[in-house]
This record gives sequence, C-alpha cells and structure tokens, in this order.
Amino acid sequence: MAQAESRNQTPRPLSPHLQIYRWTWTMAMSIFHRVTGVALYLGALVLAWFFLSMASGPEAYAGSAWFFGSWFGYLVLFGFTWALMHHMLGGLRHFVWDFGKGFEPEQRFLLAKLTLAGSVGLTLLIWIVILIAR
Repeated sequence: MAQAESRNQTPRPLSPHLQIYRWTWTMAMSIFHRVTGVALYLGALVLAWFFLSMASGPEAYAGSAWFFGSWFGYLVLFGFTWALMHHMLGGLRHFVWDFGKGFEPEQRFLLAKLTLAGSVGLTLLIWIVILIAR
C-alpha cells in the first residue's frame, strides 16, 4: 500500500502541449510535407481513375475528361501539382540534412522558406507552360 501512495504523491512529467511550442517555419514545412504525402496518395487514386477510364472505353473516358476539364478538375490538378512539387522539395531538404548540412537556425529557416517558395514557383511555371501549350 505504501508503494501505491508514493506513486500518487510524485507527479509524472507531462508531454509538452501545443500551447508551449512556438510556431516555426521548419515545423510548418514538416507538417506540410506530411500533408502533401497524404495528398499524393489521394492524387494517385485520382490518376489511377483517369488511366482506368482511358482503358475502359469512350464513355468512361468522357466522364473523366469532363471532370478534369472542369474548373474543379483544374483545381484538383493544380493542387496535385503543388503537393508533388512541395513534397519533392521537402524531400530534397531532408536529403541535404542527411549529409549533415543545413542545421544552423538561419539555414533551416532559409531551406524551409525556399521549400515553400520553390514549390509555388515551380507549380506556377508548370501550369503556365501547360496553359500556353494548349
């Protein structure tokens, strides 16, 4: 009984809660990297639907072509492109870290900002080329 009482008297340390963390660029890019990974899984399903519709005949393809030609389809494709670019650049950031480089606070901050800016810039560049080529 004495052992059980001593456990109740000694408070256990609690895990830090979100209230004490300061939001940082590196934290945000880590979260975005995970979110874009999930988005790429969903986008791969949408891409598989498109390929299956092409293989299933003209009627099935017409449905998917209508979807991807709509404003919502363009939005989905634009988001998929951004997720792909952001996830790729986030992976390159981690690759740099694998070599033990870029761990200084200002380097981490710069890499995080470049990941976001690069993903937006590459996405816009890709879509400008796509829309011009149409």
